Amino acid sequence: MRTLLRTESLTNEYGSTVAVSDVSMAVNEGDILGIMGPSGSGKSTLFRLLNLLESPSAGRIFFEGSEMSTSMPDVHMARRKMALVLQKPAAMNRSVFNNVAYGLQLRGATEEETEAKVNFYLEKLGLAPSRERNARSLSGGEMQRMCFARSVIVDPKLVLLDEFTANLDPKNIAILENAVRDFVKQDGRAAIIITHNPFQAKRLCNRAALMMEGGIVEEGETSRIFNDPRDERTRAFVSGEMVF
Repeated sequence: MRTLLRTESLTNEYGSTVAVSDVSMAVNEGDILGIMGPSGSGKSTLFRLLNLLESPSAGRIFFEGSEMSTSMPDVHMARRKMALVLQKPAAMNRSVFNNVAYGLQLRGATEEETEAKVNFYLEKLGLAPSRERNARSLSGGEMQRMCFARSVIVDPKLVLLDEFTANLDPKNIAILENAVRDFVKQDGRAAIIITHNPFQAKRLCNRAALMMEGGIVEEGETSRIFNDPRDERTRAFVSGEMVF
């Protein structure tokens, strides 16, 4: 499999606080990488660096073989190849259809293309009956499904999911996890998921990593991370012994 995203010694400091420390990792096409860890371990800061929302203090980021940085003249074009879905969904004061269509409209898609793609994702995410509703009237789970559709409808190569199912009921979690699986089945796609829930990583991800105090403690195939962890901290986390 071709490497889609790679980091070398990625580090980010806020004054004397090291939020991300010497993170080197690779994400291949077809991967769903679950980054686990307690709150405050640097996971969300890592996502902001990967999405070029912040500049690292040190280290490098490569996407599809090319180095990326926030100082690139066409940084917005590089960022368009990724989608970021946050824990708290945000909806514009317009219909569900127009929320999901927004990215396509910005990119100049035709009305026919927009109609077909939006309808496809609304059906896929179970939102077709709510097409004309104001998006702000949706439940939390429905709104998160809409946000996922709005993010992936523009065909990013990589989707970054930051605790995207936190506080949702099992039905909504199942719908969203299945949507992630379907997303990475497309050629050249991958996903990275931040979660403090090891059960979700075990269920959804083919690769998993434990992040603590800004650094990657251990990374590998999910089955090995859970069944044969090499670091005592990983063993404690996946077994539920680590209090966080």
